[in-house]
Amino acid sequence: MAVNEKHILSRLYFVAGALFVFALLITIQLVKIQFVEGDQYRELAQENTLKNFVIPANRGNVYADDGSLLATSVPKYEIRFDAVTVSNAVFEENLVPLSKELAKMLGKTPAYYQQRLRKARQNKNRYLLIARNLGYSDYVKIKGFPMFEKGPFKGGIIVDQSTRREHPLGEVGRRTIGYERTDENGFITRIGLEGAYGSFLRGKEGRRMKQKIAKGQWKPLSDDNEIEPQDGFDVVTTINVNIQDIAHHALLRQLEYYEAEHGCVIVMDVKTGAIKAVSNLGRTSDGKYYEAYNYAVGEAHEPGSTFKVMAFAAALEDQVIDTSTVVETGRGAYTFYGRRIRDSKTGGYGTISAARALEVSSNIGLARLIDENYKDDPERFIKILEGWNLDKPIGISIQGEGSPDMPKPGNSKWSRNALPSMAYGYGLTLTPLQTLTFYNAIANDGVMVKPYFISEVRTWNRAIETFEPEVINPAICSKSTISKVQAVLENVVKRGTGDGLYSDYFSMAGKTGTAQTEYWESDWEENKRYISSFAGYFPADDPKYSCIVIIHKPSTKKGYYGADVSGPVFKRIAQKIYTDVPVMDEVKILDEPSQQVAGDFEKYYAMAQKAAKQVPNVKGMAGMDAVALLENMGLEVILIGNGNVIQQSIDSGTSFREGQKITLTLS
Repeated sequence: MAVNEKHILSRLYFVAGALFVFALLITIQLVKIQFVEGDQYRELAQENTLKNFVIPANRGNVYADDGSLLATSVPKYEIRFDAVTVSNAVFEENLVPLSKELAKMLGKTPAYYQQRLRKARQNKNRYLLIARNLGYSDYVKIKGFPMFEKGPFKGGIIVDQSTRREHPLGEVGRRTIGYERTDENGFITRIGLEGAYGSFLRGKEGRRMKQKIAKGQWKPLSDDNEIEPQDGFDVVTTINVNIQDIAHHALLRQLEYYEAEHGCVIVMDVKTGAIKAVSNLGRTSDGKYYEAYNYAVGEAHEPGSTFKVMAFAAALEDQVIDTSTVVETGRGAYTFYGRRIRDSKTGGYGTISAARALEVSSNIGLARLIDENYKDDPERFIKILEGWNLDKPIGISIQGEGSPDMPKPGNSKWSRNALPSMAYGYGLTLTPLQTLTFYNAIANDGVMVKPYFISEVRTWNRAIETFEPEVINPAICSKSTISKVQAVLENVVKRGTGDGLYSDYFSMAGKTGTAQTEYWESDWEENKRYISSFAGYFPADDPKYSCIVIIHKPSTKKGYYGADVSGPVFKRIAQKIYTDVPVMDEVKILDEPSQQVAGDFEKYYAMAQKAAKQVPNVKGMAGMDAVALLENMGLEVILIGNGNVIQQSIDSGTSFREGQKITLTLS
């Protein structure tokens, strides 16, 4: 018996000791967790249940020059319901009226919402979707509904806000307006004005604490943001909505008719360089057109005949030719260093002046003029072009500007044929905007201004930064050269390759262009491709706007010459701008007043002063003048007939009373 008790006590001591050691280990572990590793675990727990979410700032608006919206951030709201946080009393009291209000706004029946809300209550759903993509006014309304009006804790309402970028003009000018996007890898793509001025537009993001609930969903802890986002600044562009719309639809119409691959239009203010419209349209596989790529800014290509103006101006300025210089173009074909070139006219133009060679766009004429004067010193010709900045990008704010390619002696692309080829626009590349910048300088009497797209950055009614016109070159050449080039460009439309565009109602000046493209491909003879263009300005005598139209690969079955394909777009734009902004004739004030008018006035004035007490003699006066005089005196006038007064019923010099009637007989 004693042995068994001793054995039992030993076992009890062992168990008690083991329990003590176990308790000691637990205590040590608790102390370790509490004081050594506690912060780490608390942070981990909080990280798994609480998280700071970024709240994007509202991006600034992009405006046209008249204040019309081109791009804006529209807030959208998602409404959810926490069915757990609401008390039974509040839920039962407000269920029916809340369901009725939701039905009125969202379109389903009150019974549908009652059933949905009760089911969420039973399932302890803490994130029930009520509505998404609500505008601000609907969001304000729904916040005031029964139960929701009590807020997130007592009423269970959860509000998630997001912003959406919208373009009120739709696809019109969308590529120029552009965008700024960040992909899943953090790579940022910046396109157009949105990308160029993102630092102003994007603002500063805010942050909001959310708590993790069931099924990986996150619920805001409060209806207020922890850090409020700061909205971006607004950007005011130089784009004119009316001109942009005109350019877009004029280009679209022509692209569709000619089944062209793509095209672009730019309209620029001559004096300032402000871009008033840019349209870029490319064809999809189903034959539709949309703004896919900024061809106007980014696509460098061989300009063809529009470059002849640069070559012609360079030779004029260098005084190696004049407009009357005679050049032999022969019967329409000529061989330069083993390469044969042709003019578009069958049989050629024969012997013509340099000015006429440009008017009719003779490849041979321009090539011979340049080659014969610069073949021994081509660098001299190239330096003139470089002095006009034709060998380098303009340096505009929009990213992706194409780089011009202009070969020179010593370059791998240079050959003896390079010089005559350049004279008519081959062997070098320019973007449409770079070409237009030169034409704009011709229109601007030689002053080359830098194209710009933004006039101002604003916050509310305060300007943050203002962008002014910038002169690249105050005089690209002499006034004499400019006036001669201007005259020839006007004649291109009057009697040259652009004569089909001439109008008696408004004047235009410019140059047609038709360039072969992809002519190096083996199938070119069977499938010829062209780039049709027209660059110029209007009105010709007092230029307000310059414009370039480029259309790539029109259907050769319908036409491909610049005068036929691109020229009509230019004319349509000019014509509609003229219609909307008519030219007003100013009536000059005459320095000397008419003696007859002055005499009549003095006679009338003297009679009015004298006639205060007696009836005046109004015979010979115009009926309306006599009426005005007599009624001002207080007489009631009765007229018979039309014209001048031949008889009056009360003789002149007779006294009268107020309201007395007098009859005037008119011839």
